[in-house]
Amino acid sequence: MEDLDRFAQMLEDAQRVVLFTGAGISTESGIPDFRSPGTGLWTKIKPIEFQDFLDSEDVRQESWSRRFSAERTIENAVPNKGHEACARLIESGKATAVITQNIDNLHLESGIPADQIIELHGNSTYAKCLQCEMRYEMADLESQFEATGRVAPCSACGGIIKSATISFGQAMPVEEVRRAEAVTLECDLFVVIGSSLVVFPAADLPVLGKQVGAGLVIVNREPTPLDEIADLVLHREIGPSMSYVVGIN
Repeated sequence: MEDLDRFAQMLEDAQRVVLFTGAGISTESGIPDFRSPGTGLWTKIKPIEFQDFLDSEDVRQESWSRRFSAERTIENAVPNKGHEACARLIESGKATAVITQNIDNLHLESGIPADQIIELHGNSTYAKCLQCEMRYEMADLESQFEATGRVAPCSACGGIIKSATISFGQAMPVEEVRRAEAVTLECDLFVVIGSSLVVFPAADLPVLGKQVGAGLVIVNREPTPLDEIADLVLHREIGPSMSYVVGIN
């Protein structure tokens, strides 16, 4: 347990911790990741490119059909011990923000205030118009799709409605990236939890933290490309590890 005790001490000594979470923190809530051979979502179904979604009405409706016919894994998931540990660190004031690559909304459901969650890849639990940004609830869109076989354009401006996630080929959200970089530049400890650190520009953030003198801890079951620059690497289960270091029984 020496590595966990060292992690706990690093958290104790830090003043401004940033938590960076990826799919690995949510697998313990029953949500599969995207890349694992045989089980990852992208190994089972080809993702729809953003430009194709924009260009074709048929592709858009296929996207909605996939969304509403898929297993409700995300909708049925609840936060696990890893999420609870992150919430504990935020509540105590030890951590200033959670930067997440996840789209499952579980950090919000764990009790972390929305203004301390930075969603780099969006959120799958609602949709919005790509033109005027009006928000649409998924339940309403699903009812419309079941009744008419399609999701209609935005009722306010006629724009295209899309789930509030970042698709392949879609630009990263400028404001979220700016906020993520800002909190990283101010932190003294950057903690990666459950990310493979292979998706850019998100994976640049731990490097940015190191460049400004922050400590770097990586908690992930599998090795990552940034293990060699980390101050501490824990190839452990996330929920039990995070529970231990923050004192959750």
